[in-house]
Amino acid sequence: MYPFNLEDPNAKRYHTWSQHLKSQFGEKVFKVALDGGFSCPNRDGSIGTGGCTFCSESGSGDFAQSHLDPLPVQLKKGIELEHKKWPNSTKYLAYFQNFSNTYAPVEVLRERYEQVLREEGVVGIMIATRPDCLPPETIAYLAELNKSHYLWVELGLQTIHDDTGERINRGYTYDTYLKAVEALRKHGIRVCTHMINGLPGESRDRMMESLARVLLDSDIQGIKIHLLHLMQNTALVQDYEAGRLQFLEKDEYVGLVCDQLELIPPEIVIHRLTGDAPRRSLIGPLWSLHKWEVLNSIDAELRRRGSYQGMRDIRKRGEHHD
Repeated sequence: MYPFNLEDPNAKRYHTWSQHLKSQFGEKVFKVALDGGFSCPNRDGSIGTGGCTFCSESGSGDFAQSHLDPLPVQLKKGIELEHKKWPNSTKYLAYFQNFSNTYAPVEVLRERYEQVLREEGVVGIMIATRPDCLPPETIAYLAELNKSHYLWVELGLQTIHDDTGERINRGYTYDTYLKAVEALRKHGIRVCTHMINGLPGESRDRMMESLARVLLDSDIQGIKIHLLHLMQNTALVQDYEAGRLQFLEKDEYVGLVCDQLELIPPEIVIHRLTGDAPRRSLIGPLWSLHKWEVLNSIDAELRRRGSYQGMRDIRKRGEHHD
């Protein structure tokens, strides 16, 4: 039994985030991206400076609310904005999006998270962070939070390949990621892993291997697949100017994502299949600005193939892709 309808020609052939939330809460739920005022150990000198080479000045939170506003005000503004699209929605997720949102003492985390969790209509919280920002005391607090609230922890991995990790100045290893997932899952905390297609030096085979190994090696409940965006004022611009970065073409990306979806077990929630970047700062690929065209192309390719998420479920096969 699949959590999506293969008989409906107009339905998505993968387990969408929207479907998942409707099954959990019985209605449309949207997330409000917040800036919690956190930093990152890869920016403040603890382990490095400058951040990951692809990361924007806003810490990959280009659509989050302004950190100049108190968190309850950010939440209110975000809800008002989303109500323009979904005026009847009454349930919201507080999404701590940019930088590393567990990079602070537990008492700071508690104060910031719980400011918004007590606001009317907030039914849960999503926390984006790094695998190396989850010490035991933070895991213990998240376990406590998970008992009382709907919770997801998002971990930025991007690639399993540590040589690429060094190249993009990630600052932690694949083993660090695996240990973080294990620690979170001991407490039943839902984990969503971020992957990026198109990193410098990454072939199609390496991208496919990353996806396959993550599914085989870690007990995750959700995944975000991103297209690499090159934005102004990021260190990655140097790779591009030196010819070390080639943009994926749209058809190439669509085919790759469909190949990846076929490996992903159908119970895993697909939080994202492409990425957003502000037009004003995007260098390329420019076709990514047309997000709905990309998503519609993925749908069309899956239908053309007669394919769907989990058709070649890697966990059932217990082996790498062909």
